[in-house]
Amino acid sequence: MQFRRATIYASSSQALAPEYYEAAATLGRVLAAAEMEIIYGGGRYGLMGAMADAALAAGAKVEGVIPDFLMDQEVGHQGLSRLTVVGDLHTRKRLMLDGTDAVFCLPGGCGTFEEMFEAMTFKRLGLFLGPIVIINTQGYYNRCIEFLHQSTTERFMSQRHLDMWQVIESPTEALTALAEAPTWTEEERHQCALKPEGRV
Repeated sequence: MQFRRATIYASSSQALAPEYYEAAATLGRVLAAAEMEIIYGGGRYGLMGAMADAALAAGAKVEGVIPDFLMDQEVGHQGLSRLTVVGDLHTRKRLMLDGTDAVFCLPGGCGTFEEMFEAMTFKRLGLFLGPIVIINTQGYYNRCIEFLHQSTTERFMSQRHLDMWQVIESPTEALTALAEAPTWTEEERHQCALKPEGRV
């Protein structure tokens, strides 16, 4: 599969350790070098801004989608290839996922978690089939990943669901993660359904 367009979920916080911003910028440069278009939440600051600025500087086309009520809080990035202002978060999330080939999750708070889990849910249901790559900068997602494994151990999800996402420690591994992501199809929602022990 050719990957032409990537969705990035990331924090807007300006109070993080420098390593997080450096990793976000590296992701922007890596995707730009691969000539991938980028769509993200449209913010000017935080990991969103660091990723977007680096990607733009490296020649990438970067599109942002931001709700009008967050234009002040997240500060819509005015230097993007395109900034789309929408009326609500639901529209933002739909536009960010529509037509994308892959999702990258940089560290973030509850908004980033919600977006990441929605992408996983869509993949579980066969509504999105591309790779979901979790960038585990500084081990940020360790406990989240442990929790996802616990959910399979206790049979809330199947072992096959562990193939819905990949985890990398550095954005320099991003393209390798895309290339090595297991194939996912619409039929997985039937094949991965969990049933009581002994029942067909």
